[in-house]
Amino acid sequence: MNEWIKLLTNNDYLGAKKYIKDGADLNEANESEESVLAIALRLRCDSELIMLLVESGANIYEFDDQGVSIFDNAITYNNIVLFEYILEQGIDVSKTDRRSRFTPLMAATCYGRAEMVKKLLDSGVDKEAVEDKGLTAKDFARKMNKKSILKLL
Repeated sequence: MNEWIKLLTNNDYLGAKKYIKDGADLNEANESEESVLAIALRLRCDSELIMLLVESGANIYEFDDQGVSIFDNAITYNNIVLFEYILEQGIDVSKTDRRSRFTPLMAATCYGRAEMVKKLLDSGVDKEAVEDKGLTAKDFARKMNKKSILKLL
């Protein structure tokens, strides 16, 4: 994992491409089950590097030990390229693996990601889904004072 951390920290596309060619494990994970792809998102690597990882075999459907998926990370770190790519793969936009039942729509709402909220709505997301405290995406929009998002919902 150390080599991946070095390459991703430096946003080193060519180094990552060579490392992959040399047989690197694209689905390696750190001690908290955070994958190479999740780390690349967290470190805000360029979309070109993110898509190199994906196109080379990184698992876009995985999630960490807290149930946070790659799709959730794309929303959190505002990576619209990966977000749209995963949507195009036909992901169930209403599904969540989080114990709290916090959905991708709720995340996009809380972060004020209007474009992502629109795309989720267009994809048929369940906007009435509730998390474990009974809150919907609309409730989060009110709570976080995201007026433009509230209008979309």
